[in-house]
Amino acid sequence: MQYDFDKIIDRRGSNCLKWDFASTFFGTNDLLPMWVADMDFESPPSVLNAIRRRAEHGVFGYTARPQSYYQAIINWVEKRHNWQIKREWLSYAPGVVPAIHLCIMAFSHPGDKVIVQTPAYYPFFSAVRNTGRQLETNPLKNVEGHYEMDFDDLEKKIDSRTKILILCNPHNPVGRVWTRDELARIGEICLKHDIKIISDEIHSDLVFKEYEHTPMASLSEDLALQTITCISPSKTFNLAGLSTAVVIAPNKRMLQEYNNALSSVGLGLGNVFGIVALEAAYSHGEEWLEQLLTYIKGNYEYMKEFLKQHLPQIKITELQGTYLAWLDFRGFGMTTKELRDFLYNKAKVGFEDGSVFGKEGEGFMRVNLACPRSTIEEAMRRLIEAHRKLNI
Repeated sequence: MQYDFDKIIDRRGSNCLKWDFASTFFGTNDLLPMWVADMDFESPPSVLNAIRRRAEHGVFGYTARPQSYYQAIINWVEKRHNWQIKREWLSYAPGVVPAIHLCIMAFSHPGDKVIVQTPAYYPFFSAVRNTGRQLETNPLKNVEGHYEMDFDDLEKKIDSRTKILILCNPHNPVGRVWTRDELARIGEICLKHDIKIISDEIHSDLVFKEYEHTPMASLSEDLALQTITCISPSKTFNLAGLSTAVVIAPNKRMLQEYNNALSSVGLGLGNVFGIVALEAAYSHGEEWLEQLLTYIKGNYEYMKEFLKQHLPQIKITELQGTYLAWLDFRGFGMTTKELRDFLYNKAKVGFEDGSVFGKEGEGFMRVNLACPRSTIEEAMRRLIEAHRKLNI
C-alpha cells in the first residue's frame, strides 16, 4: 500500500500544541510552526482502525496490558534492532520524559550528579533539576558540523557524586546515530565508575538506511545490567498524545526500583488507547514506517539543497536519525534575540530556538521535518524572502 505523506491535514482547532498554542511560545499564531517534535501526518491505518474498534466497544474502564502487547514489543525490538529482550525486563511509563524523571528518582538521591550531553533535549535539564539533583554537562564536540562525544571531558567531570548519565541515542537535537564503538567507549567509562545509564532511545526507529541503531544495553551483559532503556511508538507512529512508553531493564533490581518509583506516584495503569495503538503499530506498522523514512529523508535532502543554493550562510547538520534538522545560523552574525526576531517576526517561521538545548545551541535552530513537502517549501520561501530584505 502506498501512503500519502503529501496530504495536508489542518490541525488547527484540535488543541494541537504545535499549531493552536504557538502564540504561547512565539507571541503570535501568525507563523508556520515547525517546532514541537510530533508529525503533521496521520498515524498508520492499522493504528487508526485498532483505536476505532476499541472506541466502538464504548466502555473505557481500568485496562491491563495483555500478553500480546508485550509480545509486540519483543518482536519489534528484535526485528528492527536485533536485540532479544524478555517479558520480565519490561515496564510501563506514560512517556519517556516521565520515565527519565522516575529513573532519576529511583537510582540517585538529591544532590547527586546527573550527566547530560549538550546540546540536549531540554526536558533532560528539568528532569535533573525537578528531582533535586545536580546537572553536569558533557558538551558534544562540533567538528565542522559533525558531532562527536568528548570522552576526555566526560571522565574529567565524574566524581564520587556522579550516579547517572542520560544518553540520547539517536541524539536530539543534533541527529547523530551513535556507532557501536562510541557507545562501547561511553559504556566502558560508565562501568568503570559505576554510573547507571538512562538510554533515551525514543527515536531509535527513525534512522536512515545508511546508518544502524544499536541499543546501548545490547552491547554486553555488563552494560545491560547497568542500563535502563526507554522507547516508545510515540515519535515513530505519531502517538505522543496517547501517553505510552516502554521501559526495558534486564537488571531485576533496577527494574524493581523503577517500578517502586512508578507506583509511588500512581502511574501504573496507563491509557487504554495507548495500549491498543502500541500493539497495532509494532505489529502492523513497518511498511508505513519504511515509506515515512524515505519521505522524511526527501524533506531533508530538499532543505539541504535549497540552503546550499540560496542561503549557504545557513549550515545544516548531517541528519542520520530523527526527523529534526539542526540548522546553524551563526553565519548571519546575529545575536539570539536578533535571530528570533528575524525568524518569528520577519520570516514568520516557528523554528525552535537552539539556545534552549543549552549554551552550545546558541545560533542554531531545530526544525521539524515530519510534515508535507509543501510545508518545507513554504518555510524556505519565507526564509529567503525575509533574508532578501536584510542589508547583510
